[in-house]
Amino acid sequence: MRPFTFGAATAPGYGDLLEKIEILRSTLRWATRLEREEIQRLLGQCNALREEVMSLSRRERFAQSSAAPEDLEPLRPAQSPTTGQRRAALLERDFVFEGVFGDNPKLLETLEIAERAAPTDLPVLIRGESGTGKELLAKVVHTNGRRNQGSFVSVNCGAIPENLVESELFGHVKGAFTGAASDRKGKFESANHGTIFLDEIGELPLSGQVKLLRVLQSQEIQRVGSDRPIQIDARIVAATNRDLAAMVKTGQFREDLYYRLSVIEVVVPPLRERRDEIPLLIDFFCDAAAERLGRAPLELSPRLRQFLLDYAFPGNIRELHNLLFRMACLADATADLAHLPEALRALPPTVAPASDAVSDSTASASLSDARKAAGDIAEKRFLEQGLREVNGRAVELARREGMNRSHLQALMKKHGLSAKAFRPK
Repeated sequence: MRPFTFGAATAPGYGDLLEKIEILRSTLRWATRLEREEIQRLLGQCNALREEVMSLSRRERFAQSSAAPEDLEPLRPAQSPTTGQRRAALLERDFVFEGVFGDNPKLLETLEIAERAAPTDLPVLIRGESGTGKELLAKVVHTNGRRNQGSFVSVNCGAIPENLVESELFGHVKGAFTGAASDRKGKFESANHGTIFLDEIGELPLSGQVKLLRVLQSQEIQRVGSDRPIQIDARIVAATNRDLAAMVKTGQFREDLYYRLSVIEVVVPPLRERRDEIPLLIDFFCDAAAERLGRAPLELSPRLRQFLLDYAFPGNIRELHNLLFRMACLADATADLAHLPEALRALPPTVAPASDAVSDSTASASLSDARKAAGDIAEKRFLEQGLREVNGRAVELARREGMNRSHLQALMKKHGLSAKAFRPK
């Protein structure tokens, strides 16, 4: 291979540096075989190139800090985009998300952080209640990252017996223990060059936490029964429904492991805080159930739809998913309250509807907030009553009330109402 050298440059510009980078890339691309001496030469050239970049960066920072105040443009306060604009911007950037999401600001912030974190290899810790979609968010990080061609390996840490943690995560060799009839790869090896998702990381015993920390520090594993280290290159995404910071204080979770895992920490809000998504999820899951069961999409009676819009969903999205799949199986063309599980049918009216009462957070808010909440409830009831009277004909309701049709549709969307749900079957 023909060697090359960089010419001396006292003040390199970005164009010069890019040219040198391209020369170096071409050398490596067309090299069929590199001797040790040539490798050392190339490393030296890379180091020299790095120093030039650092020098250029220092000069630019010095020039910026030395600029006269009148040369600097005054900062103008940026106008914050609306939640709708933020959601549209995510979709326009080809953000890959398997499912649907609404305009909830907490969820949008979580998705925006996930989008920024995805192209990196930094560990991500996802917190949230059970059923909120933590594994789905982990797949979002994997799918939108540079490792999306690699494997996504999910591990439920709470389901592994303490004496099998090391074997499950790192594998074992034949004869390592009773029952080890052959060599077996662990989850980390299976996720090499991909992503490993450590679900319910808060359930991992302290002995397993020590072993996991060692792997994160050294980027290598050893199978049980073997002394041979194996290099591992896997993205770490962990999730928990527990308060790891509180567990650290009580000695239930290692502090050093917590800080290793939580370089980027995101919180998935519960479904009761994302009520604008419930109508979207109902339609999404009804279509998914229809496809899986090979039948027409399920229709919901107005009172069943209202129940689902008001219900608190302690089991979050998973509970809504299971309810709709259950009803798609048991009901005919239209599902009603009778198709709900008996435990939900037995709920008193004051338990299921969450929108008919002022929430604790609203009660402790300002008077104007309380008035707004009460006004929203009255507005929703007015729309529901009007849609029932006109049999779901939104055009007729808008004409009767002297209201612009687009304004009526905006109000219906605000309250999660669908005109179709009020039409006679």
